[in-house]
Amino acid sequence: MSQLTPEQKIELKKLLILHEGLRYKPYKDIYGNITIGVGRNLSGKGVDPSEVDLMYQNDVDYFYSELSQFGWYIKLNEARQIALIDMAFMGWQKFLEFKKMIEYLEEEKYDHAALEILNSDYAKEVGHRATDLANIIHTGKFS
Repeated sequence: MSQLTPEQKIELKKLLILHEGLRYKPYKDIYGNITIGVGRNLSGKGVDPSEVDLMYQNDVDYFYSELSQFGWYIKLNEARQIALIDMAFMGWQKFLEFKKMIEYLEEEKYDHAALEILNSDYAKEVGHRATDLANIIHTGKFS
């Protein structure tokens, strides 16, 4: 067998799902390996660069779509939009907890919005990342 046909791949996937399962979140398999999907051993194989790129693009598209629902977001310049997408990587629900920051962004009070980032638990957790993002929000420029 030199290469699997599309039909063979379908049958193999069914068989692997039966034996390995299909999981959308990481879990430890019976050997303690972190696994995801249809038996993907993240501990051993990891992911390919193309898979990293695909996950990155999917995440960026998701956060952009969520942020774009806010009228104020669309009005921001590119640097501020990108900074907020970066910040959203903490998790969408956690991002939405920055109610004061969002309010200040809506009011175009970028200095106040930046202070909300700096005075948060998030800033304590991520250190200079928060400083970088706050500077971008404040100035509307990278660096």
